[in-house]
Amino acid sequence: MAPTFTHEFNHSAFKGKVEVPVGLYINGEWSTSTDSNAKTIDVYNPTTGEVLTSIPEGMPSDVDRAVEAAHKAFNTTWGLNTPGFKRGEYLIKVAELMERDLDILASLEALDNGKTFSAAKAFDVTESARVFRYYGGWADKIHGKVIETTKAKLGYTLHEPVGVCGQIIPWNFPLYMFSWKIAPALATGCAVVMKPSELTPLTALYMTKLFDEAGIPAGVINIVVGYGHTVGASLAAHPAIDKVAFTGSTAVGRKVMEEASKSNIKKVSLELGGKGSNIIFADADFEEAVKYAAQGIFFNHGQTCCAGSRIYVERSIYDKFTEAFKKTTANLKVGDPFAESTYQGPQVSQTQYDRIMNYVECGKQEGATVITGGKRHGKTGYFIEPTIFGDVTANMKIVREEIFGPVVVMSPFDTEEEVLAAANDSVYGLASAVFTTNISRATRVSQALKAGTVWINCYNELHPQIPFGGFKQSGLGRECGEYALENYTEVKSVHINISGKCGLPA
Repeated sequence: MAPTFTHEFNHSAFKGKVEVPVGLYINGEWSTSTDSNAKTIDVYNPTTGEVLTSIPEGMPSDVDRAVEAAHKAFNTTWGLNTPGFKRGEYLIKVAELMERDLDILASLEALDNGKTFSAAKAFDVTESARVFRYYGGWADKIHGKVIETTKAKLGYTLHEPVGVCGQIIPWNFPLYMFSWKIAPALATGCAVVMKPSELTPLTALYMTKLFDEAGIPAGVINIVVGYGHTVGASLAAHPAIDKVAFTGSTAVGRKVMEEASKSNIKKVSLELGGKGSNIIFADADFEEAVKYAAQGIFFNHGQTCCAGSRIYVERSIYDKFTEAFKKTTANLKVGDPFAESTYQGPQVSQTQYDRIMNYVECGKQEGATVITGGKRHGKTGYFIEPTIFGDVTANMKIVREEIFGPVVVMSPFDTEEEVLAAANDSVYGLASAVFTTNISRATRVSQALKAGTVWINCYNELHPQIPFGGFKQSGLGRECGEYALENYTEVKSVHINISGKCGLPA
C-alpha cells in the first residue's frame, strides 16, 4: 500500500478529504528509490509558504527501473499489441473519470500551484479531460498511405509508435501539460516515463488512481518525481528511451537537446519560452481589447509561456488605452485561490517570486515607469501585484527577457511596419496577437508575425484540436491536434514486389 498525502478541503465549491498516493509509480506499483542517497522533496503551499507534504525523491536508478517497465509493457501489453480502438477506450474512460473527479483535481491544482480553483476547474481540469477524449478519438485513426509507383509493385507507409517516451513537464500548468504529453503518446501506442515538476506533483500522482481504475496495463505509464539535474537529465540522456518531450525554459531545452543528441539521437520535441507581443490598432473593439490584454498577461498569474507580455498600442489611442488597462488591472483581485472573487493567486514558489521581483526592480533601475503595481501583495505567501510598465525601450531586460510573472510592458507605435519590426525583434516566437476590425490588416499582420500561434481579436484561447508550438527559440514540434501525433510515431515505408524481376544479370 502506497503512503498517502491526505488533505481536508473546506471551501465553498468543494468539501471533502482527498488522498493522494506518493512515491514512485513504476510498473503499476508504488515504491521508494533504490538509491540510498535519495531523500524526500518538500511540496509547498504557495498561498502560505508552508510545507504541505514531503514525497520520496526519484533518482536515475529509478528511471532505469521505469524504462525497463515501459519497454516490457510496450512489447507485451501495449503498443501494437493493443488495437487502436482499445487504446481509445482507455483514454476516453480516463477523461470520464477526470470529469467525475473535477472538483478534487481542481482543488489539488490550486493547492500546490496557487492558481485559482475557479480557473483550475473551468480551464485546467476541464480542458485536460478534453485532451484525453480528443486523442481517444484519434487512437484508431493513425494510419499511413498506399503510394502508387508501378503496376509491378505495391508501396505503402505505416505510422508505428516510436516506443518508450521520456516526458518532462513544468509547474505552471501541471495537469494540462500532463495531458498534452501523455494523451497523444498513449493514443499512438507509446509507453511513458513521466517526470512532473517537483514543485507541483499532486495532480500527476492522483491521476495514477484514475489510470488504474480505467484498467490501463501496468508499465504503460510510469511516474518518477525528482529534480531536473537527476531525473530530468537521466530521461534526456537515457539510451533506452526512444523519444523525449520537454516543456520549460529555453535554457533547459538546450540541455535536453544536447543530452538527447549525445546519447542515442532520440526524437525530441520542445515547447519552450516566449515573449508574446499583443498589437492593438486604433480601430479595435476598445473594451474587448482591454479585457483580452489583461487576460493575455495576467491569466495564470503571468506564469504562461505564451503570455502577452509586450503590448503595443497605436499612438492615437495609447493614453486612453493605458488608463483603461490600468483600471482593469487594478480591479483584478489578488488573494486566496479558493475565494470565488479571486482572479490571481500566488506565484508558485519563493524562487519564482524572487525572480519576478528582481525583474521589477531591474525595470525601475533601467528607467521604465511603473504605471501600476510593482510591489508585494500581502505579508504571507508568494503574492505579487499585477504590474504594468510604461516608458520602456527595446533594449531593456523587461522587454527582451521572459519574466514569467504578472508583469507587462507597454509601448506606443505609429505604423504597421514599425510595430511588426518591434514585435518580431525577439529570440522567441511562441505567440502573438493583433486586435483590429480591419480583416485585411488582421490577415496581413498575422502572416508577418514570426510566431507559432497568432490570435486575432482574442488572447490565450487554446483547444485540443489546434496545434501549439513555437518558431525560433520557442521550441521544436507541435503539441495538440493531429500534428502532435507526429511526435510519437515513426513512418515506415513498405515495398512489395508483385511481378517485377531483378535486373541483376544471371
